[in-house]
Amino acid sequence: MTDTPSGLTSGLHTGSHDLPVSPELTRYMAGNWTASPLPATDRVPAHAATPRRRERLSAHFPGERLIIPAGQLQVRSNDADHRFRPHSAYAWLTGLTGEDQAGHVLVLEPSGPHGHEAVLYLRPRSPRADGNEEFYRDRRYGEFWVGRRPDLAEAERLTGLRCAHLDTLGSPQGRDAARDRELASVLSELRLVKEAWEVDQLQLAVDHTTAGFEDVVRALPQALAHPRGERWIEGVFGLRARAEGNGLGYNTIAASGAHACMLHWIHNDGRLDPDELLLLDAGVETDTLYTADITRTLPLSGRFSPVQRQVYELVLAAQEAGIAALRPGATFRDFHRAGMRVMAEGLAQWGVLKNTEGDLHRRYTLCASGHMLGMDVHDCAQARAHTYLDGVLEEGQVLTVEPGLYLQPDDETLPAELRGIGVRVEDDLVITATGGPPPGGPPPPPGRVDTGRGGGVPQDPWDPWDPWDQARLAIAWLNVADGRMIAAALAASGW
Repeated sequence: MTDTPSGLTSGLHTGSHDLPVSPELTRYMAGNWTASPLPATDRVPAHAATPRRRERLSAHFPGERLIIPAGQLQVRSNDADHRFRPHSAYAWLTGLTGEDQAGHVLVLEPSGPHGHEAVLYLRPRSPRADGNEEFYRDRRYGEFWVGRRPDLAEAERLTGLRCAHLDTLGSPQGRDAARDRELASVLSELRLVKEAWEVDQLQLAVDHTTAGFEDVVRALPQALAHPRGERWIEGVFGLRARAEGNGLGYNTIAASGAHACMLHWIHNDGRLDPDELLLLDAGVETDTLYTADITRTLPLSGRFSPVQRQVYELVLAAQEAGIAALRPGATFRDFHRAGMRVMAEGLAQWGVLKNTEGDLHRRYTLCASGHMLGMDVHDCAQARAHTYLDGVLEEGQVLTVEPGLYLQPDDETLPAELRGIGVRVEDDLVITATGGPPPGGPPPPPGRVDTGRGGGVPQDPWDPWDPWDQARLAIAWLNVADGRMIAAALAASGW
């Protein structure tokens, strides 16, 4: 087996400021390198699961060639690329999740009337003999520039797939997941129900995200003092995401004050005002590419004002109603409808709406209140409506419940004291066979929701520093955080 087919060459990715290479240097670089094979026992973490995943895909398309690309590097600026993350379908079928997968392609070749043989076309480790210069000259793929890739034999051992050099792929005809809507839909639908191993990965993502939220609490004094405190918070959480996982599952939303009224505020360039709220929507993506998606809204003063508390508690009640509606056999939209009923009733009680009929509450809630979660933050997005949005919940599905109120600062339908307040509370849940609340009944109400900052002593038996201490669990919690840990973080910070 050779890694570089005879006669196949490709241009080197070099820079305009690179020095020329003499023939003498080329010859000198070609030899005297110690062998450095990868450990023979290395396997991708999902090695045991990927064959069954490919079999399930194969059964949907007998006799057809299926092409699942990892995707290509994208230029950020001049000769600097964005960090690469392989397409979720490719990673799910191969178990390969690293930045070195750029350009690789999985092909399922028809084998007999019903089956397929999977072949992974990849760019293997560059050889160092016969005048090959890629390993030390190529800025995009060279081993001395970006790191070592496995050779073909190592890649086969890692994945259990037959592997071939990317240069031999050519231009195969078949269903391409990047362009074929039916194939993309099936690939999404196959991931709707998570394997037990996948749920464990999501739990790990939530655990790391919890640690990141604790880091943010510790950093609040510095963030409040900084002219761009939102960005300070973004950076603190980003450090945890890179230290514990692959990075962020999506761009962090660190929205203070009226910025929280924008659903996806990622500029994060605002100052933190102690009299306002902070909405933090963030998630760590594991090295296996599963992400958490958690949102908390907290008072930067340490205490909600009466009107802030009024908004917060309505959102919290809507979330609790949504979580209570989650069970196998319920429709996917049931939890959203349950939460929105609570929202509409609350807005009507405030006098913002004349009644609860119709959908006028959407002026203030703006979007749906949850989605599937997995390798993508909005997972399985290509699934057909009858399997997802109009489908029923099944055991093993993982989703978010995230109602919010976004009371725009220029909204003349609102009383002045409500304008500019944005609140969202979001948790990640897995559907189990039994459904229903946990043993011992539902958690206590939020009580006096504040941090105890400034000498205040919480009166409830559990610290009412919500948003972390609300251990709501309607099915099986992907554990967010224990309020005692947050209290410890506060004590450590001196906040």
